[in-house]
Amino acid sequence: MHRVTAHQPYPLFNTAATRRLEKAAAAALPPHTLMQRAGLAVAQLAQALAPHARTVWIACGPGNNGGDGLEAAMHLQRSGRRVVVTWLGQPDTAPADARASWQRARDAGVSWADTAPDELGANDLCIDALLGIGVSSSPHSPARAPDARLRACLQALHRSPAPVLAVDLPSGLDADTGQFAAGLAPDTPPHLHHQAPPPHHTLSLLTLKPGLFTAAGRDAAGQVWLDDLGVEPGHEPPNAWLSGPALPAPRAHASHKGSYGDVAVVGGEGLAARGMGMAGAALLAASAALHSGAGRVLVALLDDGHLQLDLQQPELMFRRFDALALEQLTVVCGCGGGQAIARVLPEVITRTARLVLDADALNTIATQAALHALVVARGQHGQPTVLTPHPLEAARLLGLTTAEVQAHRLDAAQQLANQFNCVAVLKGSGTVIAAPDRVQAINPTGNARLATAGTGDVLAGMVGAHLAAGASALRAASEAVCQHGQAADDWPAGQALTASALAQRVGGS
Repeated sequence: MHRVTAHQPYPLFNTAATRRLEKAAAAALPPHTLMQRAGLAVAQLAQALAPHARTVWIACGPGNNGGDGLEAAMHLQRSGRRVVVTWLGQPDTAPADARASWQRARDAGVSWADTAPDELGANDLCIDALLGIGVSSSPHSPARAPDARLRACLQALHRSPAPVLAVDLPSGLDADTGQFAAGLAPDTPPHLHHQAPPPHHTLSLLTLKPGLFTAAGRDAAGQVWLDDLGVEPGHEPPNAWLSGPALPAPRAHASHKGSYGDVAVVGGEGLAARGMGMAGAALLAASAALHSGAGRVLVALLDDGHLQLDLQQPELMFRRFDALALEQLTVVCGCGGGQAIARVLPEVITRTARLVLDADALNTIATQAALHALVVARGQHGQPTVLTPHPLEAARLLGLTTAEVQAHRLDAAQQLANQFNCVAVLKGSGTVIAAPDRVQAINPTGNARLATAGTGDVLAGMVGAHLAAGASALRAASEAVCQHGQAADDWPAGQALTASALAQRVGGS
């Protein structure tokens, strides 16, 4: 068993793959072995997380996830703790392994309660073993309203003042999408709590699941741990990867600014007459490219050349768009581009050597089939291209709603990559990076500090700098996203994160 961190990559397996591994392992091992291993792992982690706990409440569902909880209850009771179990199953209808663990828990002297405890504060630890991977958030799956006892147990877990340890998955969370099934989501989203919620932990059994690391999964799961129960994945291929850290890129002493490429930022429409100047977005992207190591950074503002010098960043070189040698450049296009971006996009898409498309460039492409076709052609010609949409921009590109994109983030990112023949970065909690014919990756870094204006522009500039330095489109996107999130994770406590400050910190400066 070990704690899952951002220090190494991990393979992720969806529900179908996990069930295949579980079935094969169960067939190869003596009966009840997997559940015994799982229950012992849960009990060991529970004791490590709450070594002084005296009273533990375990909510157990009617299936094998509940059986894992029953097995853990037996071990915790024998270790001298007072264990109270609310079991939603029945001995005569429970799976054979769960029934065996129920008997072992009874023999150990575990206490039983028909419902969730009234005084949750009396427990030192709560264990969620209700549902595991047995739910789906898909609207095509048969909907089944939770019964009153299940709903009461879920509400008690969501409101518990004591730490909560989830067995395999937080109950109600879809292992594949990171979304809660209908009727099973917490009543109050974690970010709306008036005080810090108690620690949450999830012990993922056998495999790590994609849903733990994207959409609602990251908030729900808290700190994730893995115990593979002694089962190797064998020939089962992963469905996605949890990205590892960005690789260090030492610079040779004999290098020069030309060794790290030129980035041109095209955007920043000026609408002073309407009080809507947007040069700031382009300057944020340019600053991020500069601090991420680009050799030179050019800025082509689509505002008729009103800005000639940024006094805060005199290193930035301002150029007219028609003076850019696009065939030699890495271009970051769309940050604050407004409607003016439409007139330069055809040329940018067809001529640019390496291209990052963001914000207004994506919104314009979503409305013009001809531009869509030009982006596809870039991939066919081997020209590196990265799209960096947030969920609303992705929805416009795919002709979906934002809710549909968020409901299936991995699928949406892959659709973008396949449709546009490029690397797609679907931003959000657990940013997804996808490319045609490649296994997707979920980024493990970043936090809610990034939920502020301009941080997306910073990311676009960072991707551009990595591309300009010679990284492939997939590597440039993956490393930039990881570093972007890591900068937020390392942000000093009590200090507000702003996009301009982030742009200056992303390269370690």
